[in-house]
Amino acid sequence: GANITKCTIRALIMKIRRVHNSTQWTFSFRAVAHFSELLMSHLPVNVQRPNSLSVPSAAEPGLWTSQGDAEVKLRIEDSGLAAEPPLTVNQMFTRAVERFGNYTALGWKEGDQQKTLTYKEYYQACRTAAKSFLKLGLQRYHGVGILGFNSAEWFIADIGAILAGGFAVGIYTTNSPETCQYVVENCKANIIVVENHKQLQKILQFEDKLPHLKAIVQYKDALKEKRPNLYTWAEFMELGRDEPDAPLDAIISSQKPNQCCTLIYTSGTTGLSKGVMLSHDNLTWTALSTGHHVRLTDADQAQEVVVSYLPLSHIAAQMVDIWVTMRVGGATYFAQPDALKGTLVNTLKEVRPTAFMGVPRVWEKMQESMKSVGAKSSTVRRKVAAWAKDVGLHTNLTKMNQNGAGRTPISYHIAKKLVFKKVRKALGLDRCYRCYTGAAPITKDTLEFFLSLDIPLYELYGMSESTGPHTISLPDAFRLTSCGVELPGCKTKLHKPDKEGNGEICFWGRHVFMGYLNMPENTEQALDAEGWLHSGDLGKHDQNGFLFITGRIKELIITAGGENVPPVPIEDKVKEAVPLISNAMLIGDKRKFLSMLLTVKCQVNPDSGEPQDELSADAVEFCRKLGSNATRVSDIAGGRDRAINAAIQEGINRVNENATSNAQRIQKWIVLDRDFSIGGGELGPTMKLKRPVVVKMYKEQIENFYKELPTPTTPDNPLPPK
Repeated sequence: GANITKCTIRALIMKIRRVHNSTQWTFSFRAVAHFSELLMSHLPVNVQRPNSLSVPSAAEPGLWTSQGDAEVKLRIEDSGLAAEPPLTVNQMFTRAVERFGNYTALGWKEGDQQKTLTYKEYYQACRTAAKSFLKLGLQRYHGVGILGFNSAEWFIADIGAILAGGFAVGIYTTNSPETCQYVVENCKANIIVVENHKQLQKILQFEDKLPHLKAIVQYKDALKEKRPNLYTWAEFMELGRDEPDAPLDAIISSQKPNQCCTLIYTSGTTGLSKGVMLSHDNLTWTALSTGHHVRLTDADQAQEVVVSYLPLSHIAAQMVDIWVTMRVGGATYFAQPDALKGTLVNTLKEVRPTAFMGVPRVWEKMQESMKSVGAKSSTVRRKVAAWAKDVGLHTNLTKMNQNGAGRTPISYHIAKKLVFKKVRKALGLDRCYRCYTGAAPITKDTLEFFLSLDIPLYELYGMSESTGPHTISLPDAFRLTSCGVELPGCKTKLHKPDKEGNGEICFWGRHVFMGYLNMPENTEQALDAEGWLHSGDLGKHDQNGFLFITGRIKELIITAGGENVPPVPIEDKVKEAVPLISNAMLIGDKRKFLSMLLTVKCQVNPDSGEPQDELSADAVEFCRKLGSNATRVSDIAGGRDRAINAAIQEGINRVNENATSNAQRIQKWIVLDRDFSIGGGELGPTMKLKRPVVVKMYKEQIENFYKELPTPTTPDNPLPPK
């Protein structure tokens, strides 16, 4: 009965388009509800709604979803950094182009020649890739799998997939063909981008089992064979070169910050890998908060420089190398594919990054290398280095305890000139005053080693489900073995803390993921009714608010006597007590006592990454100091060297003396025939221990521990029973 003209309705629709940033006729529930409210506001006040009409309520999306094409409610706060307006990836990128268009965005070497892309060129390349993906048939909310080492093509494929309305899906290069198949099927990938022939072969093994797959693109090396729907990178980019802008622009303008654009597949150390759905806002807001927290500078003041070498299928590498760097107009330089086999330091010396992220194993390798070089130095050099390290450790610990305040002694300035500056230059870290470690636990020994050389390692902590970082240590706010304080706009709570303050660490913030793709039950297990993300990690805060990780709930060993034992602290203490040890894994779940599997430091094949039988240089030096002639793992494994056995037992005795209870003492141990590795299956892509895998692999050795009661360890009986 109301006199509402077509002009009024048209005006209302145009208003909704402006508010909801939509050029399409398919409105969200929120837009429909908005239309209803506006329509009713134009009715005369005395007009009654007919009973037969039901006006839809404002259907707000929830905090989580498991559907790839759904939206979520953003956790926007009323003030502070969490109140910043949300952005899509395209909006963040175009802002970077506007501000930093002529600055170097990406750099890499082809032979001896340095190649670069500016932000303008980078963005245009991503748009061209997006058009090519669309031409190949990429559908909305379908995956683009990327399988290969870090490169400009990797970044362009990733962002191109997002701009085209698909999901960017990194796949670990170390994955087996079966794992690759699972990921590709799970994300319904239309296109797979592979690095080379080796990675291509993995995909071809199951290509005929992928109903959604439309094309494969190889971005490095010439194709060894021509196949239907297989393209070189140049052929792929040519597909979209002359395509019109309008279809792509329509897709870009329809994207919302609360929609999924990236899938990060968990490394699957416990069961099937899960597709972590990250929204545009997850990426763009976390990049903003992280850059603000660690005080990065915008390129028009002083350009930040990073080196990309960690697996981009992991969120930590993506956040550092792609998103945070883009937010501030930084430059990302790509390392060589054999970076972790020895060439990383060459890239670091050439690029001289201003920030550098290393997983613990990278820092440990640097430590071992420096110790090996130091051992060959002259007596005078060794004495000067030892003096400088004492000064460095004392000075930096004092600074740490005073949150960066206080005066530095003259001896520190002398040590800096004589030793510290030279060490930094030799590592390529002379411009780098933001050195980070994360993705796995790092030992106190390694932290103190670098601190003594005036290279503080700032720990960060987070997970794929929190878009990477949740807490990060700062130069004026860090403690050894703490992972720092939370990012601005984020909150932490400890769930069900015990009497010592240890509880499950829970996260809140705009960095919390949307959910696991097609896994509603797993999503509900990770997010509680209030929307807090449960990490599965145990932690506690000290009196100054620094967060310390004390264990992992799933890794907790519950002995037959009901004692809860977190394994990581005990394993770290054993590695500190016996520098020969490379990996230690505590055993004892549902058992009467604790035992331990040990591996010793050895040389690694530079091509395959496989552990060798030859001991590392510092391991040989350790053996010599004990009077042992061992040069191989096989000389030590299984208790073959009495001097080494006695030294290991002595170290374990020291750890046992400080155990919090008798149930936390290590009663038996064995040195295995080979070190753990990614290729061997014992370690995940970020060097995390795959405990269930190790338990299966060494079932026989573990069962042997429990065939007889433990023999008490005494000074007269220093060896573990056989």
